[in-house]
Amino acid sequence: MTFVSITRLRIRSARFLPAFLIDTWLSARQVRRAEGYRGGRMLADRRQTYWTMTAWDDAASMRAYMTAGPHRRAMPKLMRWCDQASIVHWVQDDATLPDWHDADRRMRAEGRVSKVHRPATGHDPMTFTPPRVTAGVDLPPNSTSPRA
Repeated sequence: MTFVSITRLRIRSARFLPAFLIDTWLSARQVRRAEGYRGGRMLADRRQTYWTMTAWDDAASMRAYMTAGPHRRAMPKLMRWCDQASIVHWVQDDATLPDWHDADRRMRAEGRVSKVHRPATGHDPMTFTPPRVTAGVDLPPNSTSPRA
């Protein structure tokens, strides 16, 4: 079984982008070394919107990553930086990552919004524009990572 996590964040102002992108880079480095991480992708969408997709051995592995290191330090900032934020998780039989259209469909059907200080139209309910699927970035696990 594979635990899949999808996040969608829209940064409300360009002034937050430099710090957000630094935290994203640090979190991407962290995830590649995380125990239980199977692989993932990131997508830079339009209007300062960013999607992540990660696959894990289990929910505990994802939580251990989420509550440590650069990711943990970045999470509280998102309430101030974002005007839309949502997340969805599910368990599936194989480790194949979904495509971005399926991720969007699952986000709307099964996801939940995250708290933001200044929600924009489309935050809750999730009526945002579907992702513009261009080229995403693959986040393969680091081959020297310890594996469960």
